[in-house]
Amino acid sequence: MAADTSPPRARTLPVRSRPWILTYHSVSDPTDDPYGITVSADRLDEQLTWLRRRGLTGVGTAALLRARAAGKRGLVGLTFDDGYADFLDEALPVLLAHGCTATVFVLPGRPGGSNDWDPLGPRRPLLTEEGVRTVAAAGMEIGSHGLLHRALTELSDDELRRETHGSREELRRVTGRAPSGFCYPYGIADRRVAESVREAGYAYGCALVPGALAGPLALPRTHVSHADRGARLRAKEVRHRLRYRSAGNAHRGEAG
Repeated sequence: MAADTSPPRARTLPVRSRPWILTYHSVSDPTDDPYGITVSADRLDEQLTWLRRRGLTGVGTAALLRARAAGKRGLVGLTFDDGYADFLDEALPVLLAHGCTATVFVLPGRPGGSNDWDPLGPRRPLLTEEGVRTVAAAGMEIGSHGLLHRALTELSDDELRRETHGSREELRRVTGRAPSGFCYPYGIADRRVAESVREAGYAYGCALVPGALAGPLALPRTHVSHADRGARLRAKEVRHRLRYRSAGNAHRGEAG
C-alpha cells in the first residue's frame, strides 16, 4: 500500500522552518560522474547507517513536514532528483533495509527517457510510468521535477505553467494522486516560479539554496555525493544548522 504522502497545510509550516533534507540523484557506478551526483549502493548504505547510528531515520519530505508540524524529531528528509531508473534496483532495496522512505522527484514528460539535459557524462535511463507506479507502491513519495528538466526562471509564463501545472496533472494520471511536492530543476527558483508552483496546488517546493525565498515553497537541501562519509556528512549537517540557525530550535543530534 502506498505511503501517506499528504503534507500539512502550507500555513501550518512556520516560514522560518528549515528541516534538514538530503539530495541524491543516481545510485549507480560513480566512476564516470563529472557532476558529482552519483553514489554507489554501498555508499548509500554507509550513509544511511551513519544516520541511523545517530538516531536519525530518513523519510520523504511530506512525511518530514508532517512530523515537524506535530513536534516530532529524529527525522531527516531524503530526496532523489530526476527519477533515474536505477532507483528501483539500487536505491530502493537499501532504503527498505534501513527502514527509510524517500521522495523521488520525477519528470513525467520523459518517461523511459534519459538525462540528455546533461552535456557531459553517461546517459542514464529514467523511470518509465510503470516504474514510477512501482516506486509509489513501495511506499515512496512521488514528487514533480517539472515535465522536462528545464530552467524554469528562463521560461515564458505559458511554458512555466506547463512545467508546474502540467506535470502535476500528468503525475495524477500516472499514480492516481496529485503530488504534494515540487523540486526546482537545477535547484533554482524565483518568486514568479514559486508562485506558479503554489498556484498549481503544491504544498511545498524544494530548492538547493533558496536565497531570498523563504517558506514551504523554498525548502533548502543538502547535496550528497559519493565522497560524503561520516565526517563530511557531519560537517554538512553543522553547516546547514549554522546557515539556518534562526529557523528553529532543533536539538543536537536531531534533524526533525
